[in-house]
Amino acid sequence: MMEIISHGEQETRELAERIAKAVAPGTVVNLVGDLGAGKTFFTAALTKALGSEEQVTSPTFGLMNIYHGRLPIYHFDLYRLERESELADFGFYEYVEDETAISLIEWADKFPGALPEDHIEIRIDRLAGGAEKGPDCRRITIAAAEGSRRAAAWLKEWEEKC
Repeated sequence: MMEIISHGEQETRELAERIAKAVAPGTVVNLVGDLGAGKTFFTAALTKALGSEEQVTSPTFGLMNIYHGRLPIYHFDLYRLERESELADFGFYEYVEDETAISLIEWADKFPGALPEDHIEIRIDRLAGGAEKGPDCRRITIAAAEGSRRAAAWLKEWEEKC
């Protein structure tokens, strides 16, 4: 597990840039955090670092956006969904099984059974603390899915490069 304290957007952007150098095709990332924690900001920073020039927006109403960088990037937002069965309606499972792309999934923790066994979880929490920490201070915790050797290997590589 990695834990990083980001004191603002620039530090979060730099973390995303380091991860972009290490991320492998087939990686699935579950992005966890409260509304406004920075999940979409992190996704935008990572997408740009992967070479995409496209404007990243939250796919809350469209459920999914596809971006093109050095590899395809599937960005999901499952916030609006109420039942896991709705995932099949837009091909969620086929996308997250694509070994040529990476999948970034906001609110996947609503449906933990839908995640592939091999995934990384990035949890972003806003930190209170006033002026000494700054208003944009975040704790970013990165962990491999329990029991997943593949995700553990991804995380080890991220740790070496981050």
